[in-house]
Amino acid sequence: MKPFSYERADDVAGALRAVTAQPGAKFLAGGTNLIDLMKLRIETPAHLVDINHLPLAEIQETRDGGLRIGALVRNHVLAGDRRVRTRYPALSEALLAGASGQLRNRATTAGNLLQRTRCFYFYNPDTPCNKREPGSGCAALQGLNRIHAILGESSACIATHPSDMAVAMTALDAQVECASATGASRTVPLSDFHTLPGAHPEVETVLKPDELITAVTLLPPPPGGQVYRKIRDRASYAFALVSVAVAGDRIALGSVAHKPWRATRAEAALAAGGTPADAADAELAPAHSYGANDFKIPLARRAIVRTLAQAQEIARA
Repeated sequence: MKPFSYERADDVAGALRAVTAQPGAKFLAGGTNLIDLMKLRIETPAHLVDINHLPLAEIQETRDGGLRIGALVRNHVLAGDRRVRTRYPALSEALLAGASGQLRNRATTAGNLLQRTRCFYFYNPDTPCNKREPGSGCAALQGLNRIHAILGESSACIATHPSDMAVAMTALDAQVECASATGASRTVPLSDFHTLPGAHPEVETVLKPDELITAVTLLPPPPGGQVYRKIRDRASYAFALVSVAVAGDRIALGSVAHKPWRATRAEAALAAGGTPADAADAELAPAHSYGANDFKIPLARRAIVRTLAQAQEIARA
């Protein structure tokens, strides 16, 4: 691991000042992804600003009946919160499907959103990766691409975003609150927070270098059924091959794109009176595979159909 300096921040303003004062600094919360990447020298921050003592670990009711989730709320706390389990079951299901109990005890809400891809080539410094080293190429295009993207990909990158939580939150129309070192704040819809690769896969979110996620806000729960379905190679401790979140009339897909994928084509097909099969066909019409991940397209279709049917059954109950 490359040497680095460390300090602990006690308030949001102090954390932002500390991370902007030194080039190459990064925030440290749960560290479940960052520390691994530092050990491999994929991430080499010169300075770490520990934000675990910031007052951002509460889940609060909003005036309109939603929830405001602090950036430092641990995944296990969020999954087990009574309000989340009863009003946002798809989110609780997604969190419990992610990683192990030990990791959920450390991982934070903001960190979950900001975790980086699990592409084999991103994790191997001896191979080309435009995300790790812009301009070097994408080894996955002609390589081991079984877990890679079928939607929204580009010739520069076919990596996928690994989060389960973010998929459910996307279906729930979550909003990401950000604070900046200038004292300004802004709110970004989660569906717009992550970016598609295009020619610059090294740019993964719209978060600016001088910004910190402070909270994620959930709107009041939508009418209708909620379901999160994760399909993976083994029952635990594995990232999804395909996942689907349904919250009322909203749908999001996971592990099929560089970002949590809002399935707007499927939503439009359902709104026009289509069946779950029609919705799946509409969403996957532009899908493209690269050999080893050819199976993902029919797998995603079956997952969408089955999850929509389950959500509709829950809504009728």
